[in-house]
Amino acid sequence: MRKYFLISKDSVASSLRDNYRLRKDVALDFTCWNMNTTPQPRRNLFILLALWLVLYASFALFMPPLLDDADSVHAEVAREMVQRHDPVTLYANGIRYLEKAPLLYWSMAVSFRLFGVRESAARLPLALYVLALLLTVENLGRRMFRSERVGFYAALILLSSFGLFIFTRILIPDAIVCLWLALAIAAFWRTEEQERPTLAPCLVFGVACALNILTKGLIGLVFPLGIVLLYLVLTRGVAGTVERLTRLHLLPALLFFLAVAAPWHMLAGLHNPTQGHPLGLNHLGGHWNVPLPTLGSVHGWTWFYFMNEHVLRYLNLRVPRDYDTVPLALFWGFLLIWLMPWSAFLFKAIGAVPWRNALRRKGMNEEGRARLLLGVWALFPLVFFSFSTRQEYYVLPALPAFALLIAKWLHDEARQAEEFPLPGGLVTAGQRISFVLLICGSVSALVCMFFVLHAKPPSQGLDLATLLQQNPGDYALSFGHFLDLNVQAMGAFRVPLVLTALALFFGTYACWWARRRYQPHAANLALVAMASLFLVAAHIGLQIFSPVLTSHQHALAIARALRPGDLIVFNDEYEAASTLGFYLQRPGPEGSEPIHILHGHSANLWYGSFFSDAPKIFEDDASFLQKWTGPQRVFLWTEPGKKPKLPGPSFVISQGGGKLILSNRASEK
Repeated sequence: MRKYFLISKDSVASSLRDNYRLRKDVALDFTCWNMNTTPQPRRNLFILLALWLVLYASFALFMPPLLDDADSVHAEVAREMVQRHDPVTLYANGIRYLEKAPLLYWSMAVSFRLFGVRESAARLPLALYVLALLLTVENLGRRMFRSERVGFYAALILLSSFGLFIFTRILIPDAIVCLWLALAIAAFWRTEEQERPTLAPCLVFGVACALNILTKGLIGLVFPLGIVLLYLVLTRGVAGTVERLTRLHLLPALLFFLAVAAPWHMLAGLHNPTQGHPLGLNHLGGHWNVPLPTLGSVHGWTWFYFMNEHVLRYLNLRVPRDYDTVPLALFWGFLLIWLMPWSAFLFKAIGAVPWRNALRRKGMNEEGRARLLLGVWALFPLVFFSFSTRQEYYVLPALPAFALLIAKWLHDEARQAEEFPLPGGLVTAGQRISFVLLICGSVSALVCMFFVLHAKPPSQGLDLATLLQQNPGDYALSFGHFLDLNVQAMGAFRVPLVLTALALFFGTYACWWARRRYQPHAANLALVAMASLFLVAAHIGLQIFSPVLTSHQHALAIARALRPGDLIVFNDEYEAASTLGFYLQRPGPEGSEPIHILHGHSANLWYGSFFSDAPKIFEDDASFLQKWTGPQRVFLWTEPGKKPKLPGPSFVISQGGGKLILSNRASEK
């Protein structure tokens, strides 16, 4: 005979509440981190400073050596700026370098003046810009959502994200773009908090846009203006946008913008005028054509910088065609990698943006408007570059917005776990996400340990480049050389692999364990610790791989035998071995010759070489052979597979990392 029991809804709810409270009580005591009450801003600041110091301002300043290509080219431009005492026209290897905005180089030049010409001095300004970015994002999150925890989370997410870290290992200005864009949005949000905006935030917006233009060109103006205008239209309509703009002190903001941005642009145009009678853009046969310059007949800085480097680059018509573009799907997909491990919460955070309310012109509270502004900010750079040429790091200006959106979602999840008697939807979603993270972390850890156990460590002194399987088609990516790695080469990376395995498994396990016990805040701190250890492992891996990416070791070998009258020649583009120029200081302050180029009249030095005062550094086979057999000592940098035919004897000065240094004279003992 069956027995039936009647159970009331109240008793079920009571049982669930008791179970929920019990599981919270048995969790580890994280009372020192409890965020139910307002946390201490000083404590948050101390944590951010400590993590920044460890990840950005300690070992990362000193190693690895500068890398070939953009890293050392940009450092060399700053070195020559100091040497020439010319802050207006940029030079690389003695040739006009007209394609970049100056702020990054000004910053490095000041650092070189203060601390000397060395890699740590080159990297210090970028590290300080990252610190300023973290503080700006923390302040913006705290103000937007009136929560210390949101600001703290946002700064931690950005600090521990893989994208920001890996793309500040190279001296490129994109992290600085993030800073000025965040500052401009913060200033605009201050005006949104005021019925009648005051003058100060409007002036800050103008100055931030000007500094961004001096950092990366016209996107420094396009991004903040586009984001603000689109947000205003979505929240106020066209008429309301026009009315709101009349209150934003546009004329004073414009005057401040011009006062900061205009002087360098005017001076650069005056110092680098058009030479000769170059042809303009024309449309023939249904296609746009960009006539190539010739010696002494070349457009000046104004045309090259604004038309060629902005308009034509966006339209994929820039000359020279020495660049590639990342496929669109890969460009968007990289976002998940650059936000690791926080990309696990990305879709939940984007889903919380009130897109539907904005499109239907429904009213939104302050929190909804804040989320909408961040959503527009996050997507604007991605959509903008979806219609142009793009590199994988072009997504960086969107990272602060994504960090703030994710931080807000994590804060709501933690608050729900702390304040509600029963676990809500956010808590449940967080638990599911943490379980997926645990699976992904465990599988990734197993893969790392597989390589550790099955890849034999290379013998001492073995050149890592000899173990790689080269894939030149992938080198369009900033770190495409890492795709040359195979199982055989993985033996050299045992230490970073073990650290990565430990970080991924224990970090995701701690995240899952804490969320299972309704402690999302503790789980988030576990992810910060995991991500930080992973970044340390990534940096160790970069240090191990650096001989393939830099010619620093060859610069040291050449320096031991180099005399002022000796000639250095690259058998490739200048960027292929640009670390030699920086470390050997060529051209030097005592008039030593620039580096000569064989079979590499292209890339960054190509356009400037057509100005009449450019040094004659580009060699053909005949002129190079004449120098090789002449009385002058010549050092030749080349890849072994591209070694030219050399008459007479040649002597190996240095080799390794897939590079070779030859000389027409034996080293003196």
